[in-house]
Amino acid sequence: MGRKNIIGVALSLAVFVCSFMLTGAAGAYFNIAAFLVVASGLAAAMLISYPVQHVKNAFDVARAVYANGRTTAEEIVDTLLDLSVKSKVDGVLSLERSANKATSAFLKSGLCLLVDNYKEEEIRECLNAEMAFFNLRRQQSERFFQTLARTAPAFGVAGSVIGLIGLLMGINDTAVILKNIPVAFISTLYGLILSHLVFAPIAENINYSTRAELLNQKLVMEGIVAISKEQNSYKLERKLASFLSPAEREGKTETLRRITRKYVQKKNRPVDLTDMPGGDEDGELRKTTEAA
Repeated sequence: MGRKNIIGVALSLAVFVCSFMLTGAAGAYFNIAAFLVVASGLAAAMLISYPVQHVKNAFDVARAVYANGRTTAEEIVDTLLDLSVKSKVDGVLSLERSANKATSAFLKSGLCLLVDNYKEEEIRECLNAEMAFFNLRRQQSERFFQTLARTAPAFGVAGSVIGLIGLLMGINDTAVILKNIPVAFISTLYGLILSHLVFAPIAENINYSTRAELLNQKLVMEGIVAISKEQNSYKLERKLASFLSPAEREGKTETLRRITRKYVQKKNRPVDLTDMPGGDEDGELRKTTEAA
């Protein structure tokens, strides 16, 4: 979650809580019995529906999507362009070290397939399978929180029924009535808040994170396949830029030129200019290569 999101959530929740205090009876909204009815009912329903390990995995996924910063498509494009030029200058086998250092498991898998000399069809088949199973695992976690969101209001209503029954049983006792009325109303409030402010947003965030990650994985796969085909780095830049918004595409050609200069100077030897941005017509790149 970004800093702006955290600030926005904190301010929104502060206003939300203050709105309860404006009634002048903030303490009335805290009721242990009502909370236990909703929480225990939800826990029992989830344990009946799912194995304990799946429940743990779902919460682990939720924590990960909020805690981990997402790699942007622009950063992935820069990484793939760097790998493309490196494979041209140092050879495909040089990417093995990059695979060992890769922080993305999907990128590491793609580079390993590339280094092991898999064909284009085999690379696509392996990476598509990995993407499909990643999507299925995320959908299971998303469905878990959707089920929580759908079930929480029902247990809020159950708490209300429990409170009303207790109220009717002590209809002639004012103390019993005052004890059960809060349970009857507040349990419904707890169910609604848990459903629409906690569980439903978590499920939606998992869905958004999954869609964004699948787009990044598709970008990685296309880049790996292009490198395996020894595609012209300039053409690769144009292809990968199609995944970016118009604003993010600016400066990618210059980025590729900068990466090219870095590897040319590092190797201290000329490279095939026709395979670099602008080809032989790129006078600036030609000077850089000749100087090396």
